Parts: sequence; C-alpha cells; structure tokens
Amino acid sequence: MRAVALVPARAGSQRVPGKNVRELDGHPLLAYSIASARKSGVFESVLVSTDSEEIAEVARRYGAEVLGLRPTEIATATSPDVEWVTHVMAGRDEEIFGILRPTSPFRSAATIRRAFEQLVELGDRADSIRAVELARQHPFKMWVLEGDLMRPFVDQPGEGVPYHSMQYQALPQIYAQNSSLELAWSHVLEGDPSIAGTRVAPFLTEGAEGFSIDYPDDLERAERLVANGEAELPRLEKTYSGLRPT
Repeated sequence: MRAVALVPARAGSQRVPGKNVRELDGHPLLAYSIASARKSGVFESVLVSTDSEEIAEVARRYGAEVLGLRPTEIATATSPDVEWVTHVMAGRDEEIFGILRPTSPFRSAATIRRAFEQLVELGDRADSIRAVELARQHPFKMWVLEGDLMRPFVDQPGEGVPYHSMQYQALPQIYAQNSSLELAWSHVLEGDPSIAGTRVAPFLTEGAEGFSIDYPDDLERAERLVANGEAELPRLEKTYSGLRPT
C-alpha cells in the first residue's frame, strides 16, 4: 500500500505561540514527527503543510517536503483539517494518508507501523483509524453553564443515582481522541470529503505515545518526561538553534 505522511504546521497557534518550532531537547517539535514518519518505513513521502516560509525552512532541514505554502484562507484558527488535507492531496494517488501532528513528539516509528498494519488488516471494514486513550475527565461529569446555574452536559437517567454522582468505575468506559496519529484510506477525500470517513477504528495509544503539547505547561511536562527517562524522543541527526536551523 502506497502511503504519504502529512504533518500540519500552521504558524498561528494561540494557546502555545510558535509551538510547532518550540524546542524540546534541542530540536523543534516539528522535527520529531518528521523523523518518526521517515523512520517508520511506511511512507513514500513526508509532506509538511504550513503557511510560514520560516517553518517550511525548518521542515526541509529535517527532511520533509513542502509543496508550496498553505493559502491564508485555509490557515486560520478555525479552518477544518479537511481543507488543508484536500489542498495537499490534490492530484496525488497514494492509497493511504497519515496525519502526524507535531504536538505528539513521543509518537515513534514503531507506533506508526503498528497503526498502519492495523488499518491495512482492517481493509474495507474501516475508513480510517484514530488514536484514542481512556478519558481521564469523564464526559458524564461535565457541565454546561446557564446563567447562575449549570446543567449536566449528558442527559441523566430518569431515576436512581445521576451519572455525575457515580464513581468513575461505575461509569461506561469512554475514550478520548489524542493527536498522536490518524491514518485513512484516501477515498474518504472523494465526494463529500472528510479526513476520517464514517467507519473509524480505534488505535489505542500506549504510555507517552498519546502525549500532546497543547498548553504551555505541557512542554515543561514533556521536558521532565525526557529528563526522567519516562519517555523517549525519536533520534535526530540535525542540530538546531532558535527559529532558523544551523
């Protein structure tokens, strides 16, 4: 099966400014996704989609391709992923595409191979596979604010103990998606395009594979995991300092 890796690296992150090129252990986050994709042996090409020439320069330095910058109109904070994916995949004929977000630096080449093999084995029983993990904050215990009061986010049973008052262990297991990876058959981009299709299979991440850097303190946690030997980053050969590689 011919596959292509897509690494999104928009410049305008709001929660963690410049996150895609923020350094972790001396290299930009972007570099680790490129490295794991290349070392997996799964992809024929590793493409970075960005609206920034500076980020594009970093991507090329670490071995990825950048086939032109992402248009401004599909590079906003609210632009759906399907827009940049269809932009990058236009005219390509790989059977599978993978989305590898730079915010998951501990996703390894072995992680990617495991997910790829799972999707191929599923064949036409699934349109895509997406990384998930057990939800730590259960949605049955979430609330919506309404004026001075609040109501449960999830409808409650008509009688008995309400969900929000149950022990976690008594609630059904709920899985939350993380940003580790998404792999899909390219046919999901045909007709009414999506990045997942309607038949989505779970890929259960293990250990730090699903760790995501979405807030400033997540980067500090990632640094501690590396320093304590609790998580391992893909090995990189290039050196990097500041926004521009050296």
